[in-house]
Amino acid sequence: MTTTDEARFLIERYYRAFNEGDVDGMLACVSDDIVHDVNQGERRDGKERFHAFCARMGHHYRETLEGVVIMVSEDGSRAAAEFNVAGEYLETEPGLPPASGQKYGLPAGTFFAIENGLITRVSTYYNLTDWIMQVSRDIQ
Repeated sequence: MTTTDEARFLIERYYRAFNEGDVDGMLACVSDDIVHDVNQGERRDGKERFHAFCARMGHHYRETLEGVVIMVSEDGSRAAAEFNVAGEYLETEPGLPPASGQKYGLPAGTFFAIENGLITRVSTYYNLTDWIMQVSRDIQ
């Protein structure tokens, strides 16, 4: 079982690693059988697929999460975070508008499941239409 303080520290550690571009630090926070859901995308099961997703994201985007607010359930088994994404679109991702270093900012949120001190599920939500409008407006 994970206490609320332990859960909060785990999520803080995860996001600190994210903001530092430290994929290994993020991976240290998740279980081997992590389930990763992102809106508008497929489910990824397992640490290897999560790692591949993080590497792909790092290639296409540079993002920092600002104003992170973390909420934890009383039993420490669930958490949620709300934040603003400040990003730069670095490399064109297939099926999306062309990248030319466009800056963007959008609100997002993530839900977590936690067991034995590790994150077992990450489900992230944001407004993809808003993001597409922002990066399309800035195409040079």
